[in-house]
Amino acid sequence: MKKSIWLDDPEEHDYPAAQDYLELLFEPDEARKIVTKLKSAKTISKKSKDILRASKLPLLPKENIHVQENLRKFKKEKQLSPILLVRNEAGLIIADGYHRLCSSYYLTEDLVVLCRLV
Repeated sequence: MKKSIWLDDPEEHDYPAAQDYLELLFEPDEARKIVTKLKSAKTISKKSKDILRASKLPLLPKENIHVQENLRKFKKEKQLSPILLVRNEAGLIIADGYHRLCSSYYLTEDLVVLCRLV
């Protein structure tokens, strides 16, 4: 059986990146609380097309340097960190992993993506 392209758990450096982004949308204390919840959330799986649609973000072009970097990692069978997601009234926020998500979509829009969702 082929191993998953996803790690089971996010890498430690993903959480500060998520917090930096979330502090643009929420007060710092609220962003910290959300990140704490992400750290303890169970890793789940969702399809790349559904995450992209729920986030209302555009698919980055395949030529994007970070998308290309992740596509090279997929080819080398290097596992990537799960995506960090936050639900709110406006929809779904990709707190960390937007480039990884777009890269996975280019493999197939039905690709199962590991993520943490709070």
